[in-house]
Amino acid sequence: MSADYKDYGYQLADSNWSDSYLMVPLRRLLGPPRGPVLDIGCGNGAISRALLEDGYDVYGIDASESGIEIANRNAPGRFFVHDVTVQRLPDALADKRFVTVISTEVISHLYAPRRLLDLAREVLADDGELIVSMPYHGYFKNLALAVSGRLDPHFTVLWDGGFIKFFSRRTIEQMLREQGFAVTDFAGAGRWPYLWKSMLVKARVA
Repeated sequence: MSADYKDYGYQLADSNWSDSYLMVPLRRLLGPPRGPVLDIGCGNGAISRALLEDGYDVYGIDASESGIEIANRNAPGRFFVHDVTVQRLPDALADKRFVTVISTEVISHLYAPRRLLDLAREVLADDGELIVSMPYHGYFKNLALAVSGRLDPHFTVLWDGGFIKFFSRRTIEQMLREQGFAVTDFAGAGRWPYLWKSMLVKARVA
């Protein structure tokens, strides 16, 4: 396995803003800062750092050593190497209860996505909220991909890594309910309505 695949290329740049289009809907769903936020699968910390600049008290975990090294270079002591499918936190974060957990563009890469949701529920305060994002797959978008001949490039198997799960709004909301969350909000991100690049779903501990 190459380092690029293992660490998603984080070692190649100090900042990765390929997901910057998520920031406007993410800020809306977050609302004003109100307590500690955990970024599950924070990568190199680009989104976390933007939220820190906005006044949020953000910490992050990720399995990528190179990503966490870059994140801590920019915001020391807030980011930790950790498997996001393990239902506990690093010792430095073990005593914290988070009012919000965010996880952007991570859950679709996991063989067992419910484990990420279990971790989020475990570390959230009783009235805590989760915001999770993933590529959007709706009927109209999938139809447009098929008609335009773009299904193969969109669902390509010709590069190592990539997506494992392809969620619709219905399936991610069903999984959230099964794991003890109540869905409270939804937002599309990128491109145009119903052809969104990604979707964000907000839920609270039920």
